[in-house]
Amino acid sequence: MDERLDRIESKLALAEDTIDELNLTVFRQQQQIDRLQQQILELHRQIAAGSPGERRDLRDEIPPHY
Repeated sequence: MDERLDRIESKLALAEDTIDELNLTVFRQQQQIDRLQQQILELHRQIAAGSPGERRDLRDEIPPHY
């Protein structure tokens, strides 16, 4: 009986460690998602800051080595 209880306790401890690792991973991923969303919002603001009827010349976007 004691051996069985020891195995159960060991598995429970391992499961708790795994859950802690997964929680930390999810937390870090959510932080990264939040940062990416902020970057997307900033890009939208930058695009919206341009004149709505402004025409862009694609030649202005050609890298200088062409």
